Amino acid sequence: MQYKRILLKLSGEALMGDKQFGIDNDRITQYATQIKEIVDLGVEVAIVIGGGNIFRGVQAEQGGMDRTHGDYMGMLATMINAMALQSALEAQDIKTRLQSAIEMKEIAEPYIRRKAVRHLEKGRVVIFGAGTGNPFFTTDSAASLRAIEIEADVILKGTRVDGIYTADPEKDANAEKFDNISFDDVYAKGLNVMDMTAFTLCKENDLPIVVFDMNTPGNLRRVVEGDQVGTLVN
Repeated sequence: MQYKRILLKLSGEALMGDKQFGIDNDRITQYATQIKEIVDLGVEVAIVIGGGNIFRGVQAEQGGMDRTHGDYMGMLATMINAMALQSALEAQDIKTRLQSAIEMKEIAEPYIRRKAVRHLEKGRVVIFGAGTGNPFFTTDSAASLRAIEIEADVILKGTRVDGIYTADPEKDANAEKFDNISFDDVYAKGLNVMDMTAFTLCKENDLPIVVFDMNTPGNLRRVVEGDQVGTLVN
């Protein structure tokens, strides 16, 4: 097994599937099935999920809303997604715990690092909701921060693209894919892997990132087993 403890970062947009908005039940069930595969292998799994399928604070700011207000609304959107994913995982008999960076004691535990690590050691999947609990930070930053705090071996960034390219492969047919790339090369080439705050956190703490296509069944298992899937940044 290549990785024993992982932090899986999922985008909110990925949960839409073919819809224009909200959550696609088939997509979230597919993700839960892939997560179950690696839990059954004994991998300790923590998850951070975005909220862009429901609400984005940055877009709210562009519409004239106060950025802080919009970001808090975005954090609530991540909690809706986190609850949906928790439900999908529990439907597959996976024990989960949802921890929130904003207190919501009726639906989630508060985020406590030691408690999160204990859950992982007991084989429970831990979902971290509400980002970092602070405005002006993305869920990418939350993923980097939580991964470092729980001493994860890697961040697995599940997207709809199968790695990091020289340009957007959905727009440029000549874009070339990297199998491996260093943090410094990502900076030098101006590639968009994560937002800069999140990416710098990973670099400074020697935390590798794998960007891969989560929408292909079996990919998540292949990544944790050490197959060449997606792009490794280290």
